[in-house]
Amino acid sequence: MRLTTIERKKLRIRKKLKKVSTDRYRLSVSRSSKNISAQIIDDVKNITLVSASSIDKEVRINKKNKSELSTIVAEMLAKKANEKNIKKVYFDRGIFKYHGR
Repeated sequence: MRLTTIERKKLRIRKKLKKVSTDRYRLSVSRSSKNISAQIIDDVKNITLVSASSIDKEVRINKKNKSELSTIVAEMLAKKANEKNIKKVYFDRGIFKYHGR
């Protein structure tokens, strides 16, 4: 089975992150042209612990630009993570470069 370039890039970045940090959860961020979503994942158990998205009902009420939406999503994710006592995560950027959002 051949992997596409995007899949190889994603796996390469994730492999480097897992080597560096074994005691933390992974913060995976995905974005589209209009929305952004983030989730904290436990790679040992393969489950999503916390997630937040700009598609959620409480975020959709405040129609803002994309940078403000990403800030609101990050604040929601941080509140949910604090409730579950998650203090340390590592950032999995996936295939994207992040400059601003």
